[in-house]
Amino acid sequence: MAKIDAFFKLLHEQKASDLHMVSGSPPVFRIRGNLQRIKYKILENDELKAMLYEIAPENKIKVFEETGDVDFGYEIPGLARYRANFFMQKNGVGAVFREIPSKILTAEQLGLPNVMTKLAMLPRGLVLVTGPTGSGKSTTLAAIIDHANRNRKDHIITVEDPIEFVHENKGCLINHREVGSHTKSFSAALRGALREDPDIILVGELRDLETISLAIEAAMTGHLVMATLHTISAAKTVDRVVEIFPTHQQPQVRSTLADALRAVISQTIFKRIDIKGSCVAFEILIATPAVRNLIREGKTYQIPSSMQTGKKFGMSTLDDAIMELMQKGRIDPDNAYNKCVDKAKFKPFVKSAPVDFTEVG
Repeated sequence: MAKIDAFFKLLHEQKASDLHMVSGSPPVFRIRGNLQRIKYKILENDELKAMLYEIAPENKIKVFEETGDVDFGYEIPGLARYRANFFMQKNGVGAVFREIPSKILTAEQLGLPNVMTKLAMLPRGLVLVTGPTGSGKSTTLAAIIDHANRNRKDHIITVEDPIEFVHENKGCLINHREVGSHTKSFSAALRGALREDPDIILVGELRDLETISLAIEAAMTGHLVMATLHTISAAKTVDRVVEIFPTHQQPQVRSTLADALRAVISQTIFKRIDIKGSCVAFEILIATPAVRNLIREGKTYQIPSSMQTGKKFGMSTLDDAIMELMQKGRIDPDNAYNKCVDKAKFKPFVKSAPVDFTEVG
């Protein structure tokens, strides 16, 4: 057993999400969104480096020593998988580990809206899951892929950096590929996937123009492509995809994206107040003909209005989803106010609205 495994076991017992280990500080857990120091000595650089190198593959150590950053996956059988990031900082080495449960929760267990399981059954198109880091995008995608795995008989290829949730073959044949270990890059894996007879392609993150372009192309050529982006709303996601392309290409990209896109799920995570744990507010955009026209015409600022009138298609704005969680007594009104879009709508529910000087007119 690796020496660092003891910290992972404690992390699991404490139901923490992340473990921070950096030279010059005791280890730190993130529990229910807050950082908490562990009662342990200050980590010295050489001691920590020995612990980290014990669990890292040789090729990842080489990359880390050359670049000062590296990502990879680590697994303790029977406990959990961990997404690891090593980095250099002022006092020496540092690392952050995110626990990835070994058991994949179903869409029903997560309480995902019904429209999300329908997305898993689409024959083709592009589905984007967005939100800030730590908002649960990977968990949501894993549940959608799991639904497809249990209800389809198809070939699924996942491309991640590193591999997070590991799916067993059920109705589908699933191949997991890790960037850096099994393929050079997301774009190389996507290019290769088109020759590997896939039905569903999961892309861990759309990071650059080439990857986004290939994902749209795959969606347009008869594949169901699911991917994540770090954006904060459905409308902003559409803008982000278009704006990464050179200006002269953007009209054509808007047209192609309008045809390829099936849905955007933008999620925001909240600490629950009724029980220990967290819950997620989902903003859901479904690419109806009206939404497609707005994308083609560059009128993404009108998308929120279409979402308000598209509830029968499963659409939901972020504010409506937050309001529902608040009225069910799951989240604190102050937290709801802080993360909502329309502050005036939530102001009556808080005793004293916190003032954000950047939003004062």
